[in-house]
Amino acid sequence: MSQPNGGTFDIVILGAGSGGYAAALRAAELDLSVALIDKAELGGTCLHRGCVPTKAMLHAAEIADQTREAEQFGIKAELLGIDMAAVNSYKDGVVSRLYKGLQGLLKNPKITLVAGEGKLVGKDTVEVNGQRYTGRNVILASGSYSRSLPGLEVDGKRVLTSEHALKLDRVPTSAIVLGGGVIGVEFASVWKSLGADVTIIEALPRLVALEDEDVSKQLERAFRKRKINFKVGKPFEKVEKTENGVRVTIAGGETVEAEILLVAVGRGPTTANLGYEQQGVKMERGFVLTDERLRTGVGNIFAVGDIVPGLQLAHRGFAQGIFVAEEIAGLRPAVIDETGIPRVTYCDPEIASMGLTEAKAKEKYGADKIETYNYNLGGNGKSQILKTQGFVKLVREKDGPVVGLHMIGARMSEQVGEAQLIYNWEAFPADVASLVHAHPTQNEALGEAFLALAGKPLHSHS
Repeated sequence: MSQPNGGTFDIVILGAGSGGYAAALRAAELDLSVALIDKAELGGTCLHRGCVPTKAMLHAAEIADQTREAEQFGIKAELLGIDMAAVNSYKDGVVSRLYKGLQGLLKNPKITLVAGEGKLVGKDTVEVNGQRYTGRNVILASGSYSRSLPGLEVDGKRVLTSEHALKLDRVPTSAIVLGGGVIGVEFASVWKSLGADVTIIEALPRLVALEDEDVSKQLERAFRKRKINFKVGKPFEKVEKTENGVRVTIAGGETVEAEILLVAVGRGPTTANLGYEQQGVKMERGFVLTDERLRTGVGNIFAVGDIVPGLQLAHRGFAQGIFVAEEIAGLRPAVIDETGIPRVTYCDPEIASMGLTEAKAKEKYGADKIETYNYNLGGNGKSQILKTQGFVKLVREKDGPVVGLHMIGARMSEQVGEAQLIYNWEAFPADVASLVHAHPTQNEALGEAFLALAGKPLHSHS
């Protein structure tokens, strides 16, 4: 990234993660001049310390499991060990190639890249290293950081965040994962597959508590089968260093010991000391408040991504960045429906969901106005081939469209594209039941679920 000497632009963007760089690229397409400012690498957390490297680790972990389990498919193979240096090299190679591609995309005459720590110093101005960048519009896209808990000191050696965990040069013999949300269950899944003894501690009453309750129950069954330990409804109390690792005390005085502790209690907004409040931007618990068109109400300042309350997902930030660029260009894009954003958790088994959970749907429409159907993957040929278990659950408004889709099982992340179309098009079961789904595929499970909900079940197993 370069260090130009200030100037005036159509848009000044503070943060070059998913939301910031998407806004820059779309704005450049719309012939708007952009200053894109970041103190770190282009691509932000998702590319360098989040989505991409963790999914590379999960794929390596899947290969380890497949090797161990090869014999049940008639293949003689032996897992000789995990070469963590080579796993990290593979992971870093994926990140590096994508990073180079992004750098190439942003070499655009309409985009000025600025390296350094930016601060909002006026309603239209960001200062970086003493230089001022004035924007007819400003987009705040400063991203998020790994949160901790009061009294829990992260040292990067025994008490880690996900960023530290991605750089480990070994597989820990044992690990405690504090937090049973998306990040927690993904790392628990990776480490178990690579050979570690893992215990998840979650204060809420179930794992992946934001997902449909049936999904949580199925994941817990699967984790028990994989011998991933978990304790739910058990808030953290304290952590102590031991001779060989850490000892965690949870509610009730119970203790758990392991070599390392991963703190996976969510991500906080990176907004402190960036000048937002001083310029009148409304904040709540560190998050930037906006209207549905992502305006802050202060001048022409917008905000996108993890600093805006809601799902902290890279693809949400990406969509918001595009939206704001088009809004500034006067295209009046349609408001983004937050419940229409796909959600995926890449542990084994994978979870993918769209729209409302059964509980949320009943809360919104009334319990007597909601109908659900669970299609068990036992009736799906490809699931039998893959030896996976799980289901596709549909939640519909009675005599109305499907308002929620919840899937768990191998490769369910790849089914979320069709689920997204079904939800966002407000499809009725009969609409989808008439579509032909290829056989034998995991995707066919979606088709079978809709056939059943439309009143004509085919391969339906309870």
